[in-house]
Amino acid sequence: MGQTIVEKIAQKHMAEGPKRPLRAGDFLSIRPHRCMTHDNTSAVMSKFKGIGAKKVKDPNQLTFALDHDIQNKDESNLKKYRAIEAFAKEHGVDFYPAGSGIGHQIMVERGYVVPGSFVVASDSHSNMYGALGAIGTPIVRTDAAAVWATGEFWWQVPRSIQVVLEGHLPEGATGKDVIITLCGLYNHDECLNAAVEFAGPGVASLSMDARFSISNMTTEWGPLVGWFPVDAITIAYMRNVYQRLKAMGVERFTDKDIESWEKNPPAPDADAVYAARIVLDLSQVTAHVSGPDSVQVMQSLAEMEKNKVAVHKAYLISCVNSRVEDLEAAAKVLRGKKVAAGVKFYLSAASKWVQEEAEKRGTWQTLMDAGANPLPPGCGPCIGLGVGLLEPGEVGISSTNRNFKGRMGSRDAKCYLASPEVVAASAVAGYIRGPHEFRSGAPERKYTELGAAAGGAEKVEILPGFPQRVKGRLVFMPQDNVNTDAIYSKDYTYRDDMTPEMMAKVVMENYDLQFAGRTRSGDVIVSQFNFGTGSSREQAVTCLKAKGIPLVIAASFSQTYLRNAFNNGFLCIEVPDFVVRVRDQFAKEIAAKEKTIIPGDEIDIDFTASTITWRGEKFTFPALGSVPQSLVIAGGVENLVAKRLGAA
Repeated sequence: MGQTIVEKIAQKHMAEGPKRPLRAGDFLSIRPHRCMTHDNTSAVMSKFKGIGAKKVKDPNQLTFALDHDIQNKDESNLKKYRAIEAFAKEHGVDFYPAGSGIGHQIMVERGYVVPGSFVVASDSHSNMYGALGAIGTPIVRTDAAAVWATGEFWWQVPRSIQVVLEGHLPEGATGKDVIITLCGLYNHDECLNAAVEFAGPGVASLSMDARFSISNMTTEWGPLVGWFPVDAITIAYMRNVYQRLKAMGVERFTDKDIESWEKNPPAPDADAVYAARIVLDLSQVTAHVSGPDSVQVMQSLAEMEKNKVAVHKAYLISCVNSRVEDLEAAAKVLRGKKVAAGVKFYLSAASKWVQEEAEKRGTWQTLMDAGANPLPPGCGPCIGLGVGLLEPGEVGISSTNRNFKGRMGSRDAKCYLASPEVVAASAVAGYIRGPHEFRSGAPERKYTELGAAAGGAEKVEILPGFPQRVKGRLVFMPQDNVNTDAIYSKDYTYRDDMTPEMMAKVVMENYDLQFAGRTRSGDVIVSQFNFGTGSSREQAVTCLKAKGIPLVIAASFSQTYLRNAFNNGFLCIEVPDFVVRVRDQFAKEIAAKEKTIIPGDEIDIDFTASTITWRGEKFTFPALGSVPQSLVIAGGVENLVAKRLGAA
């Protein structure tokens, strides 16, 4: 059985893990090629110092780029920025001050991301690096601190979904329209927490900036990775980066590296096994708009224009759509025109270099002449910071990647997402429209489940201190998307006086008021899909530990919850076929809307054989080898890193 590209690149960067070819579900320790942090570098510094680390393991792995709150000139923020810069200087880490650009853009334009590499950042849009044939994926701050201290972090290989692109985009359709279409067509978590591999003849027709846009917004679609194959477009981009860096006296890769990527590009095996396949005919893609308030809702621009939805603010900003190609596309629409009265048009380049290039070409001046309000290269309004936020009752049209309610300002505002051309045309018209007529309709939905089987049961060596098996009473929570506020209410999240005993008494309070009273220590929770969605509060994990719950079994987990769980030494296992079986057994109770089903029988989890036994049936799950076992034994990643630093 061959490997997907994610399995192959993870294998190449593995520091510890299974002694066989990697497959979906495997846990391993990764030594990433690079790790980027932005304004949250300050929080990572605190975690780094808290685990007793004194020295960065490998300064060449790290990049610090200040990009989120750069318009904030308060002394407290400036003090934080100075501390980050001083830390970077002390440890020899590459540092980019406020105004240099958005961290993800810096990572690709400054040569930190190369084909076949594994690159992470403590930011969700790290998926963007996949456009260059790398694995780009997000990590949380605790993971970043672990990388700083040890050069490694733990990871679980996701399932892979192949997205085959056919045909060519028609005139007026863009990379942004491709990802808006994918988010809207496949909006039932088909790709949640998966790795998406783009393939097919249509890839060659997409520019690098279009690929950056698509990979970047795979984050909103749900995948952890959005990977594009390495072809002539990729090689031309890498050569351009090489020449630009060479002129600056910097070398992060060589001519020989480029020749190697060209002759032997990273690629999946021909017999790689995928969980599903999506086929998208690019010739059927037309201009579309996401929203309002969700990327899962899309409308064709042709339909939107009929409604003449008035806009108050337009945004050509962010790491998804403010590169040179994007700015030029908007300038082409705006040349010789003015932004409509009553509309404010905000402009920010993805980086200082992008702005300089746009100025050199005259593009920037065209945008300014049309009435754009320039902002420094950074995140700004996209993350709801600085000048230009949406006010109550306002409507915005934006080239950014997220339009969640309240994301770019007031929760009483509405935000739509579209391509730079549509944003520019809407700014001039005063309502959502395109620069010319577009046909209506969306591409055909072509999704095929391939039933990629997880690895069968295998003998696992159990480390001292890790249980060989767990037996407990089954507690079934039949809802999908049990969120972190349901698990541990916001009413207690910011209280410092909550003892473990108090936490145990309020566990699942917002899900089922009777839960804490009906459950007991040793019970095993079984839930459905996307368990732990919502905020990143760690108490949604630690409250279950306080209750004495040994583990949670679910059909799938929110990736943030899964990372928080193992980072706190708490077991989570994905076994979708088992959960489906449990759900079928309790169809009557589910129909009666029972929130917590406790039948009274036991579930037996055997970690030596990676099997679950319930009511005489056996189900397998991905083996928990030395990496996840070590996290549980130590009580979490911070304890594990501190222990290893002490031993060293």
